[in-house]
Amino acid sequence: MSVIFETERLTLRNWKKEDTIPFIEMCADPDVMKYISTLHTPEETRITIRRIRDHFRKYGFGLYALEKKDSKTFIGFTGFMIPNFEHYFTPCIEIGWRIKTTEWNKGYATEAALACLNYGFKKFSFKKVHSFTSIHNKASERVMQKIGLKNIGSFIHPMLPPDHFLSEHVLYCTEKNEFY
Repeated sequence: MSVIFETERLTLRNWKKEDTIPFIEMCADPDVMKYISTLHTPEETRITIRRIRDHFRKYGFGLYALEKKDSKTFIGFTGFMIPNFEHYFTPCIEIGWRIKTTEWNKGYATEAALACLNYGFKKFSFKKVHSFTSIHNKASERVMQKIGLKNIGSFIHPMLPPDHFLSEHVLYCTEKNEFY
């Protein structure tokens, strides 16, 4: 296992082959995927894992596998991506997370995201980090607020039809000098 960094309760690490099945299960969970637009088939989830690994190879950072220290259990991911669409705020560094439902409301997303922000600003010298989600995803928006990001507006996600339930997104951001 290649540990990237740790928090009090979590290990953020490189992905392992053993993460595939639990991640497939997560991406087939309607509650986890409620604000992602569609459930993923096992093959779509494998493609997502390949995209995550390719992002690491290309940029040196990405979405880190998230593991509980006490049980060594994979519970999702937290980390950074460069969005693959064009908008007024792109290109940018996006921080995001996805955690399995049995681990919700335990503070893991906030704990991991705060550690990621610190890591990104120190290790990669990020100047600014964005985060966005559907206007309906209040839980993720609360995480954005808890980690100190500021609401800078909303936008229609260009990869969704404009009339799609999830098309309107909130946009949050923080800069290195605001974080430290």
